[in-house]
Amino acid sequence: MNSLRRLVLIIMAMSAATTAFSQISGTNPNVKERPQAQSIPLSSAPIIDGEVINDELWQQYPAFDGLKQIRPYSGEPASEKTDIRIGYTETTLYVSVVCYDSAPEKLVVSDARRDASLDGTDSFLFIIDTYHDRQNGFVFGTNSLGVEYDGQVDNEGQGNNNNNRQQGGTIGGFNLNWDASWEVKSQVGDYGWSAEFAIPLRTIRFASGNDKVWGLNIQRNIRKTNEVAYWAPLPIQFDLKRLSLAGELTGLNLKSPGNLKFIPYALHNISRDFSADPSKAKHSPDVGADIKYSITPSLTLDLTYNTDFAQVEVDQQQINLDRFNLFFPEKRPFFLENAGFFTVGSPGEVDLFFSRKIGISDEGAIVPILGGARVSGRVNKTNIGVLSMFTDDVSLNDSVNISKNNFNVARVNQQIGQRSTIGGTFVSREGVGEVGNDFNRVFALDSKIGIGKKAQVSGFFARSNSPDSVQDGNSFKLQSGYQWNGLEMNLAYTQVDEGFDPQAGFLFRKAFKKPEFLVLKTIRMNGKLGNMLEIRPHVSGRGFWNFEGFKETTFLHLDNHWVWKSGFEIHTGINFTEEGSLQDFRISGLGIEHAAGSYANKEAQIVAITNPSKKFYISTRHVMGGYFSGSRSAHSGTIGFRIGDRFNSDVTFAHNDIHLFVKETLPVETLIKRNFATDVFGARMSYSFTPRMTLQSFIQYNSAADIVSANIRFNLLEQANTGLFVVYNEIWDSGSVLTRSFTIKYTHIINVLK
Repeated sequence: MNSLRRLVLIIMAMSAATTAFSQISGTNPNVKERPQAQSIPLSSAPIIDGEVINDELWQQYPAFDGLKQIRPYSGEPASEKTDIRIGYTETTLYVSVVCYDSAPEKLVVSDARRDASLDGTDSFLFIIDTYHDRQNGFVFGTNSLGVEYDGQVDNEGQGNNNNNRQQGGTIGGFNLNWDASWEVKSQVGDYGWSAEFAIPLRTIRFASGNDKVWGLNIQRNIRKTNEVAYWAPLPIQFDLKRLSLAGELTGLNLKSPGNLKFIPYALHNISRDFSADPSKAKHSPDVGADIKYSITPSLTLDLTYNTDFAQVEVDQQQINLDRFNLFFPEKRPFFLENAGFFTVGSPGEVDLFFSRKIGISDEGAIVPILGGARVSGRVNKTNIGVLSMFTDDVSLNDSVNISKNNFNVARVNQQIGQRSTIGGTFVSREGVGEVGNDFNRVFALDSKIGIGKKAQVSGFFARSNSPDSVQDGNSFKLQSGYQWNGLEMNLAYTQVDEGFDPQAGFLFRKAFKKPEFLVLKTIRMNGKLGNMLEIRPHVSGRGFWNFEGFKETTFLHLDNHWVWKSGFEIHTGINFTEEGSLQDFRISGLGIEHAAGSYANKEAQIVAITNPSKKFYISTRHVMGGYFSGSRSAHSGTIGFRIGDRFNSDVTFAHNDIHLFVKETLPVETLIKRNFATDVFGARMSYSFTPRMTLQSFIQYNSAADIVSANIRFNLLEQANTGLFVVYNEIWDSGSVLTRSFTIKYTHIINVLK
């Protein structure tokens, strides 16, 4: 597809011109002035009960407001008043908010679970940039139910757009699975609703001192008007994580309290393998512990022994209908905390360090983690992350044995200006078994240069080394991007040499050269098309070539998103694809070998999304067109249903009808047209007795593996992802029970330093 290369050159010129223009053009008047708020030194701690209007302590201090809409009417004042106060004592940061509402009977609340999405509810969130580096921060939020919502932001949220806790994980960007120890309470009245937050200072990292300034932004969602408003206004394509455009919280006189936590756990697991001896149940009691210690106010040591993640939700089933590796996100809390300190590469494609390689085999089996240590934090303007973990040997079956390994990561990242950094990374896997000279090492340099508030250039260079490699290999990526006033343009080039092998990382595919681009424009209608909020026309493309110049994959995508003020969306698009291979290749999800060749195809697609704040909502995607030597009709989606604010459920599905020409010997080799159908089904249900006590189930079906699995979890949380966990797992294979397990686990935080 020569047109793709030409289009890349055009976009490159456009990107360069636009970046240059961004240096001489004026800034958006909505974001020119950054607001400031004065913090309040409190003489005593408020009672955290959600009562603000009649609380004498809060009412003696002035509140601030001034929220501006980003949707539906960008730059206009929020339709409802919001009173915010932020105070502190020697040990705790306090935030109070009164969200006035002219129709409190119409407040939308949908989910009482911790970290439940707040997008579809009337809610209040804020982000604090405690180092004021305009890159990293902590998000806290709640709704009128008093839900605890928190997350870590790294690199302004760039690198991962996944805000769904069930999908979980992070590869840099936004980590919703970060769970801190803090408290929030809410109340509802005829005025609207109010909330109080109490965040222990030992929960967050910051530099001690007088008259400190933190970055701050605040978001309020008002669902009856599908309204989103911010305290520090933002261009329409950004959200709360855009810290370089945040306001400021001033007047902080803080001293970081010492932090030493001992977090032991005890569990008992009963399991039965029906493929071996169905009459024999295996009992496995176990204990372990974590220790968290603040070396300095901004540098933390974590120690872990006999690390366990029994309470973590199982992976979502996938069927591989391509030629390359599937990606499963990290969900384990220990590895998710401060994950951004160790992130370098191209997320989901070339990850130089991928924590799932520790304790999980390539086949998805559990590998025991003996323990390890992590130091992470900040010294002046330098981010530091050091991680060392040890895994035990294990026999998965008669033919697969995994030896003991030591995984190490060391990363230093220096801030050199606003939105600019330079860093270095070392990653290694060292075998500690009987086999000598068993290691894999990766060395990398990376940099990011912010060009004003609108543009950015970034990249990395990495080199791997193994004793069994025929040759060492390199990988690098160069990327430029521009975002402002609804216009987004990105251009990138990635290369992975044939010898590049990051064994403690993740590669989507090997040995490729890949140019890619994106141009997207968000256009607000402002009443020009009735009730339509905006349209988002865009074009994107990518291509993969091998080192002999052979085209392996090209993909050109033309699309437009039609978004209504009601929350309803339609996406209409067309894809031009080409797949090439010099050798016959396997499509593992279909269990077939496909003939070599080059296959050019077209696809039409349509996506429909209803308002997710409704009790019943649906999101579907339908793609029809060519697929290698034949055709495919793919239908996927999510159907959600909730009753009140306690019961939530959703069903996900992915169905493919595929027609291909497949090689068969009949007695002579010939091409036969065959039909295939694949299905993946998942059903989640959750009942919240309280925000900290939930019962959840996740039932899945995978037609390619002919597997049905059930994961049922009861959580009674104390704080920061600790408490009582009861987990039941069962897997059925071809209609018969394959494995069954029951686990009860209790973990508790002991604050050694009060």
